[in-house]
Amino acid sequence: MTQTTAPQPAAPEKTGDPPKKTEQDDKKKKKEDAEEELSEEDQQLKSELEMLVERLKESNTALYKPSLEAMRTSIRTATSSMTAVPKPLKFLRPHYTTLEQVYESWSDGPDKRFLADILSVLAMSYAEEGKRDSLRYRLLGSSEAAGSWGHEYVRHLAAELIAEYSALVEKDQSTDVVMSQALEIVPFFLKHNAEADAVDLLLELEALEQLPQYVDKDTFERVCLYMLSCVQYVAPPDDVSILKAAHTIYRKQERYPQALQVSLKLNDIDQIRDDFESCPDPLLKKQLAFLLARQQVTIETEDEELLEIFNNTRLSEHFIALARDLDVMEPKIPEDIYKSHLENTRPGFSASNVDSARQNLASTFVNAFVNAGFGADKLMTASEDSSWIYKNKDHGMMSATASLGAILLWDVEIGLTQIDKYLYSQEDHIKAGALLAIGLVTAGVRNESDPALALLTEYVDSKTATLRVSAIVGLGIAYAGSNREEVIDLLLPLVSDTGLSMELASLAALSVGLICVGSCNGDVTSTILQTMMERDDAALKDTYAKFMGVGLALLFLGKQDAADATLETLKAIEHPLAKQVGVLVEICAYAGTGNVLKVQKMLHYCNDHLDAEKEDDKFQAFAVIGVAMIAMGEDVGQEMALRSFNHLMHYGEPVMRRAVPLALGLLCASNPLVHVLDVLSKYSHDNDQEVAMNAIFAMGLVGAGTNNARLAQMLRQLAAYYHKEPNSLFVVRIAQGLLHMGKGTLTINPFHSNRTLLQPVAVAGLLVNLVAFTDAKNLILSRAHYLLYHLFLSAYPRFLMTLDENLKSIPVTVRVGQAVDVVGQAGRPKTITGFQTHSTPVLLAYTERAELATEEYIALSKVLEGFVILKKNPDYMDEDMEPAGK
Repeated sequence: MTQTTAPQPAAPEKTGDPPKKTEQDDKKKKKEDAEEELSEEDQQLKSELEMLVERLKESNTALYKPSLEAMRTSIRTATSSMTAVPKPLKFLRPHYTTLEQVYESWSDGPDKRFLADILSVLAMSYAEEGKRDSLRYRLLGSSEAAGSWGHEYVRHLAAELIAEYSALVEKDQSTDVVMSQALEIVPFFLKHNAEADAVDLLLELEALEQLPQYVDKDTFERVCLYMLSCVQYVAPPDDVSILKAAHTIYRKQERYPQALQVSLKLNDIDQIRDDFESCPDPLLKKQLAFLLARQQVTIETEDEELLEIFNNTRLSEHFIALARDLDVMEPKIPEDIYKSHLENTRPGFSASNVDSARQNLASTFVNAFVNAGFGADKLMTASEDSSWIYKNKDHGMMSATASLGAILLWDVEIGLTQIDKYLYSQEDHIKAGALLAIGLVTAGVRNESDPALALLTEYVDSKTATLRVSAIVGLGIAYAGSNREEVIDLLLPLVSDTGLSMELASLAALSVGLICVGSCNGDVTSTILQTMMERDDAALKDTYAKFMGVGLALLFLGKQDAADATLETLKAIEHPLAKQVGVLVEICAYAGTGNVLKVQKMLHYCNDHLDAEKEDDKFQAFAVIGVAMIAMGEDVGQEMALRSFNHLMHYGEPVMRRAVPLALGLLCASNPLVHVLDVLSKYSHDNDQEVAMNAIFAMGLVGAGTNNARLAQMLRQLAAYYHKEPNSLFVVRIAQGLLHMGKGTLTINPFHSNRTLLQPVAVAGLLVNLVAFTDAKNLILSRAHYLLYHLFLSAYPRFLMTLDENLKSIPVTVRVGQAVDVVGQAGRPKTITGFQTHSTPVLLAYTERAELATEEYIALSKVLEGFVILKKNPDYMDEDMEPAGK
């Protein structure tokens, strides 16, 4: 062993010059390695390319063209893996500058342009950043199709075009050259399934209106799907230009339902009318009418059948058919919902003994929510002597009688006969309830004979305040979204009459706001603003005054910058109420747009820690609700809003903490997300009683109409926890009623048509309740609990009902599963996952989508939701049924 180790110390003697030698060795070795790495083919290719470059340097011009052609062929035919640079480009790298010099030295001619083409391709991988050489040489080149050089080159060129466009715009120079290049590339993108690249390029160059001419029947669906999904992420006015381009494409391809959806999103009434009237197929027109009726947009028409659809006349009939199909016709009593035997309270200590009127009032609402639209219940319609009404006190009687309107929801004919007898009651509260019930029965359905207007008009100027209130609220609910002139003329004088109590004037303003929702009606705007200026401070401090602001805000729902003038006027009003109204107007104007700048502005309002005794901080509550209002309907914004709420809950002042649960309720209405329920469950035990109550109400909103078992369990625990606090218990009961709304068949989420369209009246119904809960003690828990009935403006059956060509319901098999976002995915991806097969009619949850299981029928609407008309597929063969049967 010693022998082997001995020679070691001797090694350093040779240290004279070896370092040089090792460096040389390394270089030699590397070179050898490189040459070893290159296979024979590659080596041959490399030397060929080098020879071609040499030839270009020579003076013999006859060799230029064949050399360039050989070079072009080798570049185009090169194949490489996705991640590696193609071999010819790699070997030409060292010669890039040489070729540039050669290019400069040649005189103009076809060969020079040919070389420019090749340099343009090489520049893709070797030019310096920001020099845009690819584009420079491309413009100097022979202008052959860019696509012939392959996809990667075209994408690189697109990126350089965008950069060049920005540079030219900054210098105020002409951009025509860039535009003509871009329009050459777009067809290539569309042909090669790169629709997103085509849209992005034209969007960046502000030339989306050029797109429709290049789109054909094979590409339009993917193009439009991508465009519409971009809308939420671009700043105005680009969003409008995207929608207009999508609309043009759909109209060009004669896809009327999709075109109409885009027009509804744009909220452009003339365009909506044009889409509807240009549709040639009478059956398709009926499908369009169903979509418009869901959005509560009516277009004048002589056709009886279309009118019936617009007026939602058959809604009640179809809803009852759904209930029969699902076997939920049996009326439920509140106890079926509470399941008190599952609450862990000691017998004898239950709150029902303590405060029975309050509990009966809660049961009235639960009964109204649960049996909504079914036309039968066990408390009100079952008994002739209306004994249940007398178990309530004063305003409780009013809500109890009004609950008839909710139970008979949408069924105008039968509803009015049942309510009629209460109009002759001696008790003012019962009479008032009957007036409100008339308004409720006609919510969302129009009737030729206008019963609500006929019956309620005389009470608007009644001597009794209670009757006036319910007539005003009833008219607001009955004609929400209809823009009816005669109703507006009836209510507007009440708004401006300074002799009236603030309660009446504000509710009148609210009702007018509901009727003209999203219409920017100038007369109404000026009347409400004028009234706010004329009223004295005491009136504006009234708790009802904020509803005047809600009425004003609803006029601008979804209208974005159309509200700017009103916001300026509000700044001139000194009273703190003006700031609250300003926030309300702004959040309504941008509702559902996902506008990031406005969300930031709302969060900015929440920054200040104000002392409630010295200055008004109520506007912050509306700012918190505003974050949810603007961000809802768009998943990324929703996630971010949830995180902001978490911070506000930790660091915010009490006024903001109370509003956070309400905002959560709006953000996830009828969409019981587990993490949101957990957060609300935590807040429902908060030390601040108002936070707790709002959280409980929000739990009701989040679960509304879903029968969510987990939430039902949470609410039962809360009922046991709060059994000694009548106010909190009242709200728990309301939440339980909401959870089982329509026995689990209704939704109050304002989005429909695959979550693309926002229903303005539904948003309004939710907003009224959220605003009422910002001061629950003086409103909901005092006399104004009837405001809860505004939730029926948001209620709609969450069904899919398939109809045949005669509009009769037909059962077909459909698959229902979780919706999958397929924007920009290759091929024909599945739009739903984890599906189950059902026979229609079926219920759809907020995140679910349906598709037809067989090809026996063709659906006239792209979105299977609400009412869908089917027609027989002429190419359908019966034998296809056999495998499905197995």
